[in-house]
Amino acid sequence: MSDTLLDSRNLAFELYEVLDAEGLTERPRFADHNRETFDAAINTARTIADKYFAPHNRKSDENEPKYVDGAAELIPEVKPAVDAFLEAGFLNATRTFEQGGMQMPNLLSQACFAHFQSANAATSSYAMLTMGAANLIENFGSEEQKERFLQPMIEGRFFGTMALTEPHAGSSLSDIRTKAEPAEDGSYRLKGNKIYISGGDHPLSENIVHMVLAKLPDAPPGVKGISLFIVPKFLVNDDGTVGERNDVALAGLFHKMGWRGTTSTALNFGEKGECVGYLVGKPHNGLSYMFQMMNEARIGVGMGAVMLGYAGYLYSLEYARDRPQGRLPDGKDPSSPQVSIIQHTDIKRLLLTQKAYVEGAFDLGLYAARLFDDTETLETEEERKTALELLDLLTPIVKSWPSEFCLKANEHAIQILGGRRIIKKYPVEQYYRDNRLNPIHEGTHGIQSL
Repeated sequence: MSDTLLDSRNLAFELYEVLDAEGLTERPRFADHNRETFDAAINTARTIADKYFAPHNRKSDENEPKYVDGAAELIPEVKPAVDAFLEAGFLNATRTFEQGGMQMPNLLSQACFAHFQSANAATSSYAMLTMGAANLIENFGSEEQKERFLQPMIEGRFFGTMALTEPHAGSSLSDIRTKAEPAEDGSYRLKGNKIYISGGDHPLSENIVHMVLAKLPDAPPGVKGISLFIVPKFLVNDDGTVGERNDVALAGLFHKMGWRGTTSTALNFGEKGECVGYLVGKPHNGLSYMFQMMNEARIGVGMGAVMLGYAGYLYSLEYARDRPQGRLPDGKDPSSPQVSIIQHTDIKRLLLTQKAYVEGAFDLGLYAARLFDDTETLETEEERKTALELLDLLTPIVKSWPSEFCLKANEHAIQILGGRRIIKKYPVEQYYRDNRLNPIHEGTHGIQSL
């Protein structure tokens, strides 16, 4: 992978000199790892991102998913990239060896995933959503739900989504109208509409598991009346095979200014009155459960914003070194050679500002990832509790600050390229468009602060 996507020296500095990744190997859960295994995973991520993700980043932007006969069609390069990601084990990097995972620290998993986010934000989003949905079922689902839905997700056969937003309610989840009626067999029948569901339809997996917020008939008003349901695109038979199509219809695709390679869908649940869903956990506790996936998504969005800002910074840095233009203010001889623009004071200002934003945000995101490891592997319960409190405090900041200031970094990258910013062979305009969505994804700044 080109170092214009992720600087390997800075990554090593963050991991080993700032955040002491090697120190995690002294904890029992990570005792089988060392710096060599960490570096091997990072190098594998870099190779796959370079070979499979980066080459179609522009193509997926120019050739958005299409709505054809009730389904979403993607460019053919997306599936081989996702399959390579799955085959290398990155979907389950943090899971135990017994679960088929790498049993790596979350810090290293995030460092590896950063390569895919930098190379292709849109394609990497399918994996990010699936990891979050799988973790949600693992923590709050029943044993039967884990067997039927979680295991195929771990195997990469099923993908996942989070279905929250409705047309009339937007981010006001207390006002959702999707209903869930109990059925005689213990399942539920859902009816409602969800919009802006990333990854809501695609041909990348055998099945898609939607994590859906809805309200039961006896639900109290407000957020205390929200329940969480597993709603698969295809029903799953008792023997684990994929069965008939559930009553979940793709109503259409949204076409956004950025992340164009990710399907953004409108989904209709229960058009025929036969949408089967399964209650997760206790009734009316759905939003508290969903906050786990929302918070994972917030960190993922924040890190995605970092990587887009970072890619723009490194690209504009390389460009500024190579682009000759003008002379310094004291260069009065018009016959003297032009200087590279990096020698101009204002270009230095733009580059240093980008550097401060993206490297600072990168450290913030990785620090949050290490805090997650601390919540699970520190020695005492009190230490783990303290780490969790700090992580809870920082999570919305990890999403909010990078998505605002790394976008500003992208603005500076465009300014440095000058007139070339509008030529499509230069990627900085796409980085900006992709990143402009991140201050909106998973809640705006003001909504999170409330």
